Amino acid sequence: MEPRRNAFEQPIGAPVPGWKGAQPPGREPLTGRYCRVEPVDVERHAADLFDAYSSAADGRDWTYLAVGPFESPAAYREHLTRMAASTDPLHYALIDLATGKAVGTFALMRIDPANGVIEVGHVAYSPRVKRTRVATEAMFLLMSEVFGKLGYRRFEWKCDSLNEPSRAAALRYGFTFEGIFRQAIVYRKRNRDTAWFSTIDKEWAGLRACYTRWLDAENFDAQGRQVERLADLIARQRVVEGKSA
Repeated sequence: MEPRRNAFEQPIGAPVPGWKGAQPPGREPLTGRYCRVEPVDVERHAADLFDAYSSAADGRDWTYLAVGPFESPAAYREHLTRMAASTDPLHYALIDLATGKAVGTFALMRIDPANGVIEVGHVAYSPRVKRTRVATEAMFLLMSEVFGKLGYRRFEWKCDSLNEPSRAAALRYGFTFEGIFRQAIVYRKRNRDTAWFSTIDKEWAGLRACYTRWLDAENFDAQGRQVERLADLIARQRVVEGKSA
């Protein structure tokens, strides 16, 4: 499709009629079938989170984060206290409804309601949440809030370009790779080239259908194994959307 042109015959972007900005995220819990996402609370979550992170065999889960691993409950509690006091990033705990325990955290950050852009980051999942329905439903709940309730136009995911598990997770969740920002950050006294991913509001309806189908109890067999992969559902949905465009 040819772009619009102004009076000077310069190409210009598509109009955004009626745009008044998005809403800042609130602190109300988001509850699904398998998990609850709620703002971090030191008294409620510190002990559970330290215990969950301590279940890892080693410290590799912290390699691409600017903090951790934490050697004592007191050290982690101090860190979580700083997280709880922050409003951007706004940190959330993931609660496994089967156990009632906090099993990981992530944050909404770089919150820009005026332009309708927001990012998910500081993802710190313990072994108890990785590759579970809790992890996927948590992202679904966050996307539902960002697009469905708060009215954002763009949802971002960024990570160290060398962090292959994070890059794979972004693609599985339906984010689109946009490129590498070279020498974007210095952390842990080393360089970080940052991989950028995003999903946008016009893609949300299709993603919502894929997540809903994947999370349905019928998509899992008696041993809890998935029948259809989320990535496959999203890939098929994009073929359909491409044909109908």
